[in-house]
Amino acid sequence: MKKYFTIIVLSLLVATGCSILKTISNISRLKFKLENVNDFKAAGITINNKSSLKDFNTVDVVKLTASVAKGELPITFVLNVEAKNPNDGSGGYPATDISIKAFPWKLYVDEKETIAGNISSPVTIPGKGQSKIIPLEIKFDLFYFFKDKGFESLMNLALNLGGAKGSASQLKLVAEPILGTPIGDIKYPDPITIVSKQFN
Repeated sequence: MKKYFTIIVLSLLVATGCSILKTISNISRLKFKLENVNDFKAAGITINNKSSLKDFNTVDVVKLTASVAKGELPITFVLNVEAKNPNDGSGGYPATDISIKAFPWKLYVDEKETIAGNISSPVTIPGKGQSKIIPLEIKFDLFYFFKDKGFESLMNLALNLGGAKGSASQLKLVAEPILGTPIGDIKYPDPITIVSKQFN
């Protein structure tokens, strides 16, 4: 009887080990990239429909220059991070939903570190070979981090990020995702760098 019990226990351990290895293999395939920037505002003024300073009316220009003259340029925007789960059941990997329990990040603008944050609640990326957008609410003082730039340079930077022709190409996230799995939470061993050009 002991012999059969030992065989059963060993079989369970082997099966559990295989399950753990498959789980770790699956979550390691999760990829991220910066999709785009939405709802960009500078000093409360929407700029996503503007391409240059010439597109601002006089009242807006006065408000923006007054803000910079006081040594501040508060900006707010939504940075959309695209998470891709390729575990759709093909290529020898079982279809697996992946839960992101936490997503601590640091934001870099023009390679300069600015603010840090996290997601407010867990996000599940379905195992259907699809992508899901994780919207990050960003809010900070652009002037504080770029004091060396004049008014025009600051506004051009803001327009490059969130204007009509803006993109996330000047942004970078360094994140340390924490994933929920059947065997407990797993933290990425090293921070990952997320950019707009390709999945990382």
